Amino acid sequence: MARIRPTQVADDGFWDEDRPKGRHKAVRYAVAVAVAGIAAATIGLVPALASTGDPDLPKITAEELISKIAASDAEQLSGSVKITTDLGIPSLPGGGSLADLAGGQHGDGGAAASPDSKLIELASGSHTLRVAADGPERQRVSIIEKAAEYSVIHNGDEVWAYNSADNSVYHAKSPERAAKGDHRRDLPEDLSGLTPQKAAKKALAAVDDTTEVKVDGTARIAGRDAYQLLIRPKQSDSTVGSIRIAVDADNGVPLKFTLEPKSGGKAAIDVAFTQVDFGKPKASTFDFTPPKGAKVTEESRTGHKAEDKAEDKAKDKAKEKGLQELSGLNVVGKGWDSVARLDLPGGLPAGASGGGAPSEFLGGLGKKVKGDFGSGTVLSTRLVNALITDDGKVFVGAVDKSALIDAADAAK
Repeated sequence: MARIRPTQVADDGFWDEDRPKGRHKAVRYAVAVAVAGIAAATIGLVPALASTGDPDLPKITAEELISKIAASDAEQLSGSVKITTDLGIPSLPGGGSLADLAGGQHGDGGAAASPDSKLIELASGSHTLRVAADGPERQRVSIIEKAAEYSVIHNGDEVWAYNSADNSVYHAKSPERAAKGDHRRDLPEDLSGLTPQKAAKKALAAVDDTTEVKVDGTARIAGRDAYQLLIRPKQSDSTVGSIRIAVDADNGVPLKFTLEPKSGGKAAIDVAFTQVDFGKPKASTFDFTPPKGAKVTEESRTGHKAEDKAEDKAKDKAKEKGLQELSGLNVVGKGWDSVARLDLPGGLPAGASGGGAPSEFLGGLGKKVKGDFGSGTVLSTRLVNALITDDGKVFVGAVDKSALIDAADAAK
């Protein structure tokens, strides 16, 4: 069967890799707190297939290898990334999972091609990505599906996202914010961060005296020699068993990131290049023109009429007010045992603590628990767990259930 390439893409070789046979439907989480906690841990993917033996490399210490990663200045690359996540997302009563909920809601006002709407899609299963970067101003990420592509292209102050499955386009342009270096709403940070480099950066940021770090052999990843950096939490409450980062022996770029849960079994998060080239991508890689007949959704209203700008300001104020109402947001504990606490504005919906429909729904997703804090429900995955108390407090962390209960007891 011939490969299918979106009509707007120039024949630059970017689309010349075979697609996987599986196709995954977009997925989203129902409980807001679970979304924040779980999505933060879902930058992950499938084991690399390009390993052909362990190379013989000069000895290097963990400190030297971490310094090598920090000193890496490779800003140009293109290649393929294989991804698989197995987080163990809770099942819904009667079948399905949290990943199947919130069916018509998209992260950006219903825009089917919005980058925000695609992040949750990568929370489970296997996926193939094609990536390209030319410095901080130009990136491209494409999710390869059966007979379809989803692409995000960032070029200067513009972001385009295209879903060939329904011929929908998302467009954001904000010269004013770009000039100030503020890309919070315009850049597809979640999708562009789906590389071993970004995952490794987050893991290394957690390294402190609660962490064991060592060099643990070598590997051959995507045809390149690599050192393996092993990171293990010293604290017993963490759900993380170990993190392994394969680092390019030549330029210090992380090529593979694997997170093993303490509970054992296959990797919960694994992201790896299967093909990588550190040369400058062709300029045409970052060009995009909406195909004929495509439905285009504009995110930014910069330059539009005054009433549109007023509407945007009103929405921004509403969002700020909502964030301010999340009272009591703080972090309890240290290192890998840290637990984030926040208070839901107004507590749980009416009836949630008295056996009504919301309480039954939460009970069907998790396990009811009790402690000095009172009672609540624990929602569990293989990595991130959340305790939602009946009085509207939420405790989230990559820790065991008992650590969440202890945090809630200490905060009562």
